[in-house]
Amino acid sequence: MKYETSLSRRNFIKSSAAASLAAAATSTGVFAAGSDTIRIALIGCGGRGTGAAINCLDSSDGLELVAMADLFEDRLDGSLSQLKGKHGDKVKVKSGSRFLGFDAYKKVLAMQEVDVVLLCTPPGFRPEMVRAAVEAGKHIFMEKPGAVDPVGVRSLIKSAEIADKKGLCIAVGTQQRCQPQYQEIIKRIHDGQLGKITGGQAYWNWGFTDWHFHNRQSTWSDMEWQIRCWPYFVWLSGDHIVEQHLHNMDIINWAIGAHPISCVGFGGRQARTSPAYGNIYDHFVIEYVYPEDVRVMSMCSQIKGSNVRVGERVVGAKGTSWTTRQGGYIKGDSPYEYQGNVPSGFVIEHADLIKSIRNGKQLNQCKRLAESTLTLIMGRLAAYTGRMISWDFAMNKSQLDLGPSEYKLGELPVAPVAVPGETELI
Repeated sequence: MKYETSLSRRNFIKSSAAASLAAAATSTGVFAAGSDTIRIALIGCGGRGTGAAINCLDSSDGLELVAMADLFEDRLDGSLSQLKGKHGDKVKVKSGSRFLGFDAYKKVLAMQEVDVVLLCTPPGFRPEMVRAAVEAGKHIFMEKPGAVDPVGVRSLIKSAEIADKKGLCIAVGTQQRCQPQYQEIIKRIHDGQLGKITGGQAYWNWGFTDWHFHNRQSTWSDMEWQIRCWPYFVWLSGDHIVEQHLHNMDIINWAIGAHPISCVGFGGRQARTSPAYGNIYDHFVIEYVYPEDVRVMSMCSQIKGSNVRVGERVVGAKGTSWTTRQGGYIKGDSPYEYQGNVPSGFVIEHADLIKSIRNGKQLNQCKRLAESTLTLIMGRLAAYTGRMISWDFAMNKSQLDLGPSEYKLGELPVAPVAVPGETELI
């Protein structure tokens, strides 16, 4: 296995496109070898990637995992062991289809027998990989968020257009949209049971400071440390407002039926004061303004010992709704409480993707994820700079691109923690 440890950012994008175009010439775009079996590849073998592969294999019959890719061999080996323990009969990963390095995903995309790729790397890598995958003619499941900066969001929207032209299916990791309590309550909101929407609140206040934290090992380079501890570095995660709180604001956008037009807010770093915690904040509070002056307060934190609140409230002239991953209700003129089962959206999102591939009815959630991702990027920009951020600026004018100039397991200085009023708006 070739382990490529260095790749310039320009060559990372250029070579991914070239490799994917070459693969597209041989890719079937349907099922490998004309069989009914759909063959899956996992790109990004960390905890969420391994979980996504398990969820996918749980979701439907006639699936096989045939290839895996990661930057680190210990991650790939551990993931493969876990997958074999759970789905040994569906795991067909041979030694020649295990790939390591920054270029590993390109080798997966060049495999004609791969029908679907699960893109589960840190989100800083996602826009380039999505583009390469659609150009290679692969169906996609990608974890959220879709990007960490406006340049990446615009790339995702272009990829969504390419996928539409090719009839490719793209499902995304916004699993709450697959849960029946969300579907029922959002339907009732759209049917007018809350009356005119006037505002709302969204929360992901979490009692953890050290989520996915690892003490840096003496053998790790700057790049390896940052990738292994990716949630703590803005260029890889987008900060937790983007990486995690996206779930809640995605529901708000769905309920309102629009994206925000501007936002203001603040945040900071009170619990994560050590440089070991990279350069992200530990709390944000953002006010989003939607069309017709609908205002939504967004709050998220990752601070140990703080109260936990995760959910979404929509406020209307005739009532309010409250939704969580465990249930939901409406209070007001048309009260309602969801009483049914609450199955895992983690599995349903994959079942929906496989069904759409098999029945030929295209599912493409890429643009929707791009817009939800930009919603949270706007909030981060507002908090980091102390400025009001408009949708138009973020979507059409911002040139912020957080990726490093070179992908190399070596030196990579950590960008300074943002300071409102001082951090430049790009």
